[in-house]
Amino acid sequence: MTAAAVPEPDVYWTPGTTIEWVYEGAGRHPGLPNIRPMTVVQDDADGLVAWLAPGTPLIKPVLADGREVRHAGPTGMFTEPRVLKLDIWHGTGILKVAPAGKPWSVWHFWNEDGSFRGWYVNLEAEHRRELGARRTSTTDYVLDLWITPDRVIEWKDEDELEGAVEAGRFTPAEAERITADGHAAVREIEAWTSPFADGWDTWTAPPTWRVPEAPTGYEVTHITEELLS
Repeated sequence: MTAAAVPEPDVYWTPGTTIEWVYEGAGRHPGLPNIRPMTVVQDDADGLVAWLAPGTPLIKPVLADGREVRHAGPTGMFTEPRVLKLDIWHGTGILKVAPAGKPWSVWHFWNEDGSFRGWYVNLEAEHRRELGARRTSTTDYVLDLWITPDRVIEWKDEDELEGAVEAGRFTPAEAERITADGHAAVREIEAWTSPFADGWDTWTAPPTWRVPEAPTGYEVTHITEELLS
């Protein structure tokens, strides 16, 4: 008698699922992640697309006095003590695409009037997914690219990558690899491949989607005033 076929487990999240998009702490701050609750828009073999809604509560590392880490400068931001803060996303919302097998994600930004502002390529490690925990984790590589609606490419945060090397966060060889990843992304932008050519710049969030709840289970030192009121 032939055994009954065993169905394969789900390997993707369904649209509308709330997940945590996590940038893990690294270097001198391994236990201080950046956690952004987001809603799945699409998830398949090509990659993950998720929405960070305006006003979403999130957890992020800040300096001990509560200021943003960039206030410590391009080297100090990797060496100064950090703590976690419960904050909210103050922007207009970001649609993030993590293409499968790529060391970057592509973020779509809009202006307050709804017009498309541009694409942001965040260089980062390929994502590690925890389906049951509804969590996708990566490590930020510091260097970034900005692409305007008319496809002008700008490099961002080169000084911070240099500071990361000086602080020991990355080795010179790792920084060279990250820069090479950036050039690889530039080639894909110039060829106008997916996800740039996929039309996500005209996407809008369904009005029925609710803002996700705040992450729990983390020791928070600072809480933004909007969440205290």
